[in-house]
Amino acid sequence: MLTIRFIRRGKKNQPFFRIVVTDKKNPPKGGRFLEILGFFNPLTKEKSLKLERVKYWLSVGAQPSNRVYNLLVSEKIIQGKKMDVHKKSKKKREEKLEEPKKEEGKSEKLQPEEKKTNVSEETKEGAREQVKDDGKGDS
Repeated sequence: MLTIRFIRRGKKNQPFFRIVVTDKKNPPKGGRFLEILGFFNPLTKEKSLKLERVKYWLSVGAQPSNRVYNLLVSEKIIQGKKMDVHKKSKKKREEKLEEPKKEEGKSEKLQPEEKKTNVSEETKEGAREQVKDDGKGDS
């Protein structure tokens, strides 16, 4: 499967990215690609794309990575919404999932606890009566 993605080039702390077409199995830093479609410099926000070639590779079935997709949307080559690129930490995802469960759980938990307190009071009274009865029989 073909993909359109960034390959990082440049010195330490001075990155720039080539936009290339490559097989998805090739490693991102491998340098094996079919064609260079453009470049993107994040420091100066300079970008250059070969529009005709990008459209050709998309028509052939190449899938852009999330960041390249967002770049193509901002350049109005593709129509659509931008994708979320940053991964959310597991803790934040779990907290968001647990919050609705906690709210549902609280309403459900209150009802059984109320029942338990009623039952426990009845059992306490019954136990007191039994203790009194047992105490009377022994003396």
